[in-house]
Amino acid sequence: MSVTVEKERTMRAIVQREFGSSAVLRVEEAAVPEPGEGEVLVRVAAAGVHAVDTDIRRGDGPPSMPKPALPMTPGREVAGTVEAVGPDVDTALLGTRVVAHVGFRSGGYAESAIAPAAALHTVPAGMPFAQAVAAIGTGRTAQLVLESVEFRPDDVVIIPGASGGLGSQLVQLALSEGATVVALYGGEAKRAVVEQLAHGGRRTAGRLHALDATDDTWPEQMAELLDGAQPSVLIDGVGGATGRAAVESLGRGARVVIIGWSSGEIVRLDSTDIVARSLTVAVPLGRALPDLRELETRALAAVAEGRTAPPVDEYRLEDAAAAHDAIEQRRQRGKVVLVPTRT
Repeated sequence: MSVTVEKERTMRAIVQREFGSSAVLRVEEAAVPEPGEGEVLVRVAAAGVHAVDTDIRRGDGPPSMPKPALPMTPGREVAGTVEAVGPDVDTALLGTRVVAHVGFRSGGYAESAIAPAAALHTVPAGMPFAQAVAAIGTGRTAQLVLESVEFRPDDVVIIPGASGGLGSQLVQLALSEGATVVALYGGEAKRAVVEQLAHGGRRTAGRLHALDATDDTWPEQMAELLDGAQPSVLIDGVGGATGRAAVESLGRGARVVIIGWSSGEIVRLDSTDIVARSLTVAVPLGRALPDLRELETRALAAVAEGRTAPPVDEYRLEDAAAAHDAIEQRRQRGKVVLVPTRT
């Protein structure tokens, strides 16, 4: 009498077995996970790569994130098709196009990933999975920033780091409200990505000026382009010399929103700056987070309605290390996304 043993299903996944440089991210054969109660298995078409993923990989993620146990598969943002459901999940979800932020569980850098059913959003048929991933993580951050800014048609907005995943969506959101945007990028290789932001969304009403922040004369170029108008908003995620030059160009009553310091140095801003020009300063990412699902819903709606069309920088699954390098070396052009392929 013979006994048939069912062969374990396997997939390719990025497995991290130690903390360190991007070299610790390696493709391995791994067992396809089984969804439990309240969970679904997503066949991953696009997995988001975030700057915080690089911190987690090194073992020095933010205090709000528990240090993961190793080995692990990174990745907290996934989009694809539901291929299996847990025992208590509606089977009607099978075959549905979805996107989800899976939270601390991670596991997105793989051909299949577990996601909580409660975290799923349906992806419309015409929306690329990569853009859905850009909305679910980075896009929800853009929506949070938007609450602190409330763009107006008469605004002149400076956005350093405009070629990145977050900066590019903020540029498009400002343009959709009719604002004039000075989009700063870091080097000639990123110019095309920024220039296309004026044409990406279907509801672009504002005017875009793209300037290379590596050229020290960009403030003078900006002043000439604006023909006497002074910037009324600065959304700074770069800091350093670029952020400081942007602060010095602001008009009276301008709003400053600080969202990061990718240069390694937070923008220098003191009470003299604030008082002399009646500036208001907000740090939206430093406060208690609101309803994240609501922010995700708004971000997906922005894509569906044509207010944003997030540019994406796609890498194959096996090139996850290169994707991390691009973020850490500030070479990314849009939202960095891994695209697993499976025969």
